[in-house]
Amino acid sequence: MSTVTKFRGGALAPFDWTNLSWFPLLAPTIRVEDYLDGDRYVIRAELPGIEPAKDVRITRTGDTLRLDVVRREGHADKVRSEFHYGSFSRLIPLPAGVKPETIAARYADGILQITATVGESEPTAQEIPVTVEHGGKR
Repeated sequence: MSTVTKFRGGALAPFDWTNLSWFPLLAPTIRVEDYLDGDRYVIRAELPGIEPAKDVRITRTGDTLRLDVVRREGHADKVRSEFHYGSFSRLIPLPAGVKPETIAARYADGILQITATVGESEPTAQEIPVTVEHGGKR
């Protein structure tokens, strides 16, 4: 007897475990690869079948790059489709030293390529002095 069958008549009977949707855990994502090429950081994302001018939005917040993409479904009659349509997003951490003003993106042949120059990273740690108080006085 399988574990799923055991649960059907027991305490977990209100749930139909065999038809439970695992889709949120397996949601499609934007597939990327990234690498350093000398002083240049390169991100490549597979995004076939989109119109980049209206379907892609790239934003930088601090040391993170966010890709928001919409893949729109065509209106052709389909017998079967295994493509994923809708909105997708991906957060990509940027390496230390990326110069925000050098971030650029281009799209060709279904691949979005984002590049940025990497320089010397500025120290992010800052020492905080401790003030010692004696009897309520500084």
